[in-house]
Amino acid sequence: MRATTLLRELLGLQQTRIKGFEFEETGLVVDVTPRTRAPYCGGCGKKRRAGHDARERRWRHVDLAGLRVELRYSIRRAACPTCGVTTELVPWAEHGVWFTRTFEDQVAYLAQKTDRTSVSTVMRTSWSTVGAIVQRVVARNLPADLLEGAIRIGIDELSVRRHHEYITVVTNHDTGKVIWAKPGRDAATVKSFFDELGKERTAKLELVTLDLSAAYIAAVKEAAPQAGHVYDRFHVQRLAHDALDKVRREQVRELKGTDDAKAVKKTRFALHKRPWNLTQKDNERLSSVQLGNLPLFRAYLLKETLAGILDGRQVNVARRKLSEWIAWAQRSRLEPFCRAARTIQKYAEGILRYVQTGLSNGPHEGLNGKIRTLTRRSYGFHDPQSLIAMVMLCCAGVVLAPLHRDPSPTVTAGP
Repeated sequence: MRATTLLRELLGLQQTRIKGFEFEETGLVVDVTPRTRAPYCGGCGKKRRAGHDARERRWRHVDLAGLRVELRYSIRRAACPTCGVTTELVPWAEHGVWFTRTFEDQVAYLAQKTDRTSVSTVMRTSWSTVGAIVQRVVARNLPADLLEGAIRIGIDELSVRRHHEYITVVTNHDTGKVIWAKPGRDAATVKSFFDELGKERTAKLELVTLDLSAAYIAAVKEAAPQAGHVYDRFHVQRLAHDALDKVRREQVRELKGTDDAKAVKKTRFALHKRPWNLTQKDNERLSSVQLGNLPLFRAYLLKETLAGILDGRQVNVARRKLSEWIAWAQRSRLEPFCRAARTIQKYAEGILRYVQTGLSNGPHEGLNGKIRTLTRRSYGFHDPQSLIAMVMLCCAGVVLAPLHRDPSPTVTAGP
């Protein structure tokens, strides 16, 4: 077998001729050329006549036996009536990119599995280059149309960095995949999603799960008035937990300077736990609250009763009980719960739709946890687009495989 034939098989190059190779201090340099004689325009991909000049260029390829490998070729420039004068399209790399597709796919596969610092070390490239490669791999490997077939979606925001930088993420409840993401968390951001979805597909939406963000709610009502709103249980339940904490702090201030104030201050975690998670010490603290602080115990009962309503699955029963809970909260003489009751009354239908369907942003929050892991694994992101690329790489159904090649059955060793 000729050395160039063996090298072509080892490097996994398609539609490429290997003319020779040489060893340099940095590693192995392989001279390559496309199998086609006439160049193809790098912009539109159409066949053009050869013209202008050629200039040597190198592309980074995957390592071979621990050696850094570069492909070398004198790339031609061709005159295209559509794109003007531009460099030709080569079969081993994207137009205008200095890495081969094989190298980029390997980088992206490793980025799905480990942190970017480790990827940059293994692949001998910079940390920022890994992010740029991920964006290109996602662009060419995402499914054709992630928005197609979406009828039950979840919309939520995710913080990127400090100082209130966010991205809005949309998931498909039926596939469990992220289908869209963009910087921002206002009504205009959500509107841009519906603009991409289109009027025809927007009209097919049945349910949208979202938190109690006024901006999100207004945007969904305007773009998809036929879609039912399902308000996320976590955010509804949080209204009661926040109100309970305010009542507890008010009681601490009223009892300031007494032993009772110290005792109430220590009940925070016991008050927020569900009954089956209480320890013996927690039960003792709740008993002391029941005996010595009726307003705080009333707040605790309001919190637990709302949780019990949301645990139900019979919507008519839940509707009656929720109405009773709102009335109870409004006459409880606990201002934090009066405010929470007004909010819950305003969004009651969307809350009851959670009881009816069982849908919530829970899967979305699970994806958020995965995204948080990606953020920590990458030691933070400098811009939203880098985070969005990683989100789409790991949570949108992009399937990549490690670089494993089976030997070609047609290639045999010589005598």
